[in-house]
Amino acid sequence: MSELTSPLRIRAETSPADKHSMRFVLESDVQDGAMATFADAASAQGAPLAEALFAIPGVKMVDVSGAVVTVIKTHDSDWDALKALIANALRSNISQSSAPLGPRVKTLGQARTDAEIRLAVQEVLDRQANPAIASHGGHVRVTGVQDGVVSMLMSGGCQGCASSAATLRGGVEGMIRAAVPEVRDIVDVTDHAAGETPFYSNGPDAPPPPKRPLLYRPVPPDMIVREDGQFLISPDYLAPRLGMDAETLRAAMQSGEVVSQSESGIGEDAGKTRLIMRSSRRVWAIEIAADGSAYEIPAPRAATKAATAGSDLRNRIRAHLTSLSAADVPMTYGQLARAMGLYAPGSIAKVTQALEATMVEDAESGAPFLAALMVSKVGDGEAAKGFHLQARALGRGPGFGEDDRNYYQREFMGAIARQTAKT
Repeated sequence: MSELTSPLRIRAETSPADKHSMRFVLESDVQDGAMATFADAASAQGAPLAEALFAIPGVKMVDVSGAVVTVIKTHDSDWDALKALIANALRSNISQSSAPLGPRVKTLGQARTDAEIRLAVQEVLDRQANPAIASHGGHVRVTGVQDGVVSMLMSGGCQGCASSAATLRGGVEGMIRAAVPEVRDIVDVTDHAAGETPFYSNGPDAPPPPKRPLLYRPVPPDMIVREDGQFLISPDYLAPRLGMDAETLRAAMQSGEVVSQSESGIGEDAGKTRLIMRSSRRVWAIEIAADGSAYEIPAPRAATKAATAGSDLRNRIRAHLTSLSAADVPMTYGQLARAMGLYAPGSIAKVTQALEATMVEDAESGAPFLAALMVSKVGDGEAAKGFHLQARALGRGPGFGEDDRNYYQREFMGAIARQTAKT
């Protein structure tokens, strides 16, 4: 009698920034730590898994990094029809082939080709940069990669924007270089003089630019619905923003640990609704327009737990961390508490709350998290769980081919670079 084996478990994750991209996360590596990018069916020759995926109508591009398979579909195809077919192809080929990606794949850590760099950079843009840039009416995309030099095009509000160079060089470039070290240079190929409605105009009668913070991010329409006069938010979407998983969120809402509050706009905000969700650790808010469109907005500072630390402690911590040299970090929460002169019980909790408040400020400005200079224990190189929860709640987290540890190292190096730039 043959031994029964359980089917390969696969978790599908949609992209909040690109509806045509979906990640399929497996229990183990597709092929022993291998990574590969297949830009089209021709490049998939000799790779059984890639050939099977491209045989599915609607599959446009495939990228594999360890246990994560990212599929990009054509604009006229539908995920409801594709997901089961893709999952079946994954299960069938991984179980039947010892080399589903073929014999010539790279292992994680090896240099990527220009095609792989292009996909990786676009993933960083779609998951980290564009959600914030979209709140200013703009968008950034990769137009080409040659010998590690990435060409990027700005459109919408970014085209003709007087601050576009600072946006590209200050925030976006840092994200890209941290996530894709193979990038040699980044070139802006946008014709800023040709923008029909540039974000900023130099004319004397031009209206002032919008002053919407970076944390204003659109909520996907399918994540929020209105039933019987109440707005309902998908638990899968809301849970990470409150620092928990969907199952814990459902239990917390039943027990009253998570509560909601709605406010109706008046005056110029008439017709808008603000919805605020509070857990014991996080506060999250959205603003819903009369047409049903919704944006994540910075939660009222007075309502956030982090704000209870007070601006004085937050500012002192920021000043202290900014003054440290690369040789002084990372440091533990206990060390930071003592540096602040805090020794009483509860001091580490106060420091943690203040650090979370600095993360809110850094997210608003698009800067690396200064809190990444902190670790749970000296020598382990691991950030505290709260750091990762707060990062996700602020719309940041692991990107292309990253796990929590890789993501933390990227934020840590970004914080170090930020320190170095000030010296």
